[in-house]
Amino acid sequence: MSLGLTYDGCNFFRQRLVLSTLSGKRVKIRNIRSKDDNPGLRDFEASFIRLLDKVTNGTRIEINQTGTVLFYQPGLLYGGVVEHECNTQRSVGYYLEALLMLAPFMKNPLKAVLKGVTNDPTDPSVDKLKYTSIPVMKKFGIDGEGLELKVVRRGMAPGGGGEVLFTCPVRKTLRPVQLSEPGKIKRIRGIAYSVRVSPQMANRIVDSARSILNKFIPDIYIYTDHMKGDKSGKSPGFGLTLVAETLNGTFLSAEQVSTPQGQGDPVLPEDLGRNCAKLLLEEIYRGGCIDSANQSLALVYMTLGQQDVSKALLGHLSPYTIEFLRHMRDFFQMMFKIETQKPSEDERKGGDKVLMTCVGAGYTNISKSIK
Repeated sequence: MSLGLTYDGCNFFRQRLVLSTLSGKRVKIRNIRSKDDNPGLRDFEASFIRLLDKVTNGTRIEINQTGTVLFYQPGLLYGGVVEHECNTQRSVGYYLEALLMLAPFMKNPLKAVLKGVTNDPTDPSVDKLKYTSIPVMKKFGIDGEGLELKVVRRGMAPGGGGEVLFTCPVRKTLRPVQLSEPGKIKRIRGIAYSVRVSPQMANRIVDSARSILNKFIPDIYIYTDHMKGDKSGKSPGFGLTLVAETLNGTFLSAEQVSTPQGQGDPVLPEDLGRNCAKLLLEEIYRGGCIDSANQSLALVYMTLGQQDVSKALLGHLSPYTIEFLRHMRDFFQMMFKIETQKPSEDERKGGDKVLMTCVGAGYTNISKSIK
């Protein structure tokens, strides 16, 4: 058994546990909020560890009495049918992002039912992951009928009460990708949702978002989704997820969610729609072939691909992604070649781009039996 890695503090907690699970290296995380008045792991982190325990077999987890030290020795990724009640401090997206990275490498196809908050202002919503992460997975050859992400019930923060179904097939190997041309934007799609408020809210959001986007492109369609009765969770709220699709099949997205009930100032649907449209334009300006929320997902798949060159053009790297690259080096000894590309004066191509190149680690799914 290789010696494990040791980290300090609670930052990038998910990254460390996910990469530990994929690489099979054990991890010790010390000083988790040790100077805090309320030291140790938070409830949502404990819930995250429980979820990892459910999708693996033989994982060893030790936590000291104060919850400030965690020892994690990963087992085999088992998959199968999993049901998990996510802690409502974070949205289901927080847990889903990790499952998206792990799901293709399990022994059995994953069918996960996650319950909790589906949309909140901090984490990517389930809608965003559905419209942007699933297409990224398809580019790496993870597709077919088994791949699905669907909102069964919507649950807004703080009460939650939502339910999400995620199913994913397993793959023995991932295919290398060459994503260097994002292409021009051809259409914008979106979904404006409202729960436990007037359905008119969603229409007001759509009108205000269109008032900005119509200046750029005619092909815009924003669905309204008003869930009623037991499908609407426990708290009121509304929000908007917008996705711009390019000719080459790149999806760039932005989203805004209303302030959770009882926290901060309420938001007008008009402002929310306009802000979301502006965020989408910013995301398009940043550009690249993978939108900023999925940079680390694409990098994991590139690292674990076959021993072949993969390239991806990304927009500005987020701080989360930069830390992720450092963790990749720790767990997989994987280094990326990073080239900056500046757009020329006459081309209206947006901000500086980064071309990431690596040779896959040739990771094969050992637990996947070959038929």
